Amino acid sequence: MGDGHKLASFALPGTHDEVRDYFNQRHNHVAELDEAAEAIFADSGLAIGDVASRLALRLSTRHGVRLQIASTDDSELRKRRYDAETRTLRLPDHLRPGQQAFQMAVQLAELEIGELLDALIANAKFTSDESRRLARIGLANYFAGALVMPYAAFLQSAEELAYDIERLSNRFGVGFEAVCHRLSTLQRPGMPGLPFFFVRVDRAGNVSKRHSAADFHFSRIGGTCPLWIVYEAFSQPERVLTQTAVMPDGRSYLWIARQVVSGPVGYGRPQKTFAIGLGCDLRHAHRLIYSRGLDLSDPEAATPIGTGCKVCERQRCPQRAAPSLLDH
Repeated sequence: MGDGHKLASFALPGTHDEVRDYFNQRHNHVAELDEAAEAIFADSGLAIGDVASRLALRLSTRHGVRLQIASTDDSELRKRRYDAETRTLRLPDHLRPGQQAFQMAVQLAELEIGELLDALIANAKFTSDESRRLARIGLANYFAGALVMPYAAFLQSAEELAYDIERLSNRFGVGFEAVCHRLSTLQRPGMPGLPFFFVRVDRAGNVSKRHSAADFHFSRIGGTCPLWIVYEAFSQPERVLTQTAVMPDGRSYLWIARQVVSGPVGYGRPQKTFAIGLGCDLRHAHRLIYSRGLDLSDPEAATPIGTGCKVCERQRCPQRAAPSLLDH
């Protein structure tokens, strides 16, 4: 959730894949962190959609941490910087209240549940220090999202609003990407949400985040499919787009996509632009507001897509850009 959750920057096997696989093996759900977040949410008297002020108070009164909102002219300050010596947490001034709350929650994870993070990492048996470092970032960010969007309240709202991402964003005071990422984590035994797949891509097709709460497998080589609706989001930046899509194995899905922009505001200041994709198996689509007006029963209405040309068996695809490795 938020841009700090950088676990999938590269497609080649390595530390990023190892950490991403850890989350995917858990169906992108870490129950221990959800439970800790709900306990702290209640203990702090936090309110849905207005978390930032109470988190700042908890950091101050319990940990002596002073919050400082700094100008984005400081090129070294991207999202958050903590000075342990002065106990000062610096956040850039372009962050909205929900984003500030998220970054404060990340810092709170280090201050209050550090032992839990250590235990989770130790139990995972990562093979390198870099994997352990990245996993700690991912787990802290998971906790932050769970604190700003506590499990039971968030799931109840999602069901009530038919998984309307923009209304959830408004209710919890967070961005479109944060809501989509949180939706992909709701797999509590006995109280599950829908099993979503989450992905973030840039205009060049680079996948910087991908998580699956179910069994959708993203390609690790050769890019992704240009027929996928997530790429259309760049040409219609203000709209939430939908697509029914069928994979070569015959499985069908509903995908939602929208462009998101983040970073400092102001003329001449470069921002980051991505497209967010959120998908689920077509059998769940009727529970989403985004299925309205779609013919979910017509197989001809689904767009044939694949996991990338190099691992796709659709020989007659009009968008094929490279030979398939499956031919050899």
